Amino acid sequence: MRVFITGANRGLGLELTRQYLERGDQVFAASRQPTQAAELQQLRQQYADRLVLLPLDVAKADSIAAAAQAVQSQTDALDVLINNAGVYPHAGSGDAHQRLGQLTHDDAIETMQVNAIGPLLVAQALLPLLRAGQRGRILSISSGQGSLTWKATGDPYHYSASKAALNMYMRSLAAEVGHMGLLSVLVDPGWMRTEMGGDHATQEPADSARGIIRLAEQLHADENGSFLTWQGQHVPW
Repeated sequence: MRVFITGANRGLGLELTRQYLERGDQVFAASRQPTQAAELQQLRQQYADRLVLLPLDVAKADSIAAAAQAVQSQTDALDVLINNAGVYPHAGSGDAHQRLGQLTHDDAIETMQVNAIGPLLVAQALLPLLRAGQRGRILSISSGQGSLTWKATGDPYHYSASKAALNMYMRSLAAEVGHMGLLSVLVDPGWMRTEMGGDHATQEPADSARGIIRLAEQLHADENGSFLTWQGQHVPW
């Protein structure tokens, strides 16, 4: 299995990288500053033959193009793309919410670029490699916060809107890549104890990663375009 993972330097992305490597797969692990990602560097020492570290800022077109070119120089196909990179802007010092009265234009633009537009453009850039792979699958990490049905609070404004936009982008993508033999799904990884999720979250990244890898393995054609939990249950749009 040849897997490309964005936001691989910490949290869920790091755990996905570790578990895929432990399975014996080849992983292209992308992050903004891989040379400063200590845990990724440790994994590379252990799995030097199967782990490739790549610089990637999903909010920059030239960075996406460079990463895609780097992968193409090392493999002729990819089987799985996991769009995991994401941001959760802080509205104020020590405030992990995005509340009315504290919203800013810059936070809104950055969040949309990283959480919604970036994953779409990464998928587009890697599409030729995914088409050459074995049942190419695109799993984009969304959130229950992006569900219009479940939305019952104001904050977090930008994060929720960006994940809803990601859902639409990737469902649109599914409608096209399905005809190419590929699958694109959205995944709610649950509330995890990561830097983004905080210490009060209910589950470990290792559990979500294990479920997402299993989900990628078991996806079938009629699930193309679905919004699923890490356990494979459908999430309302």
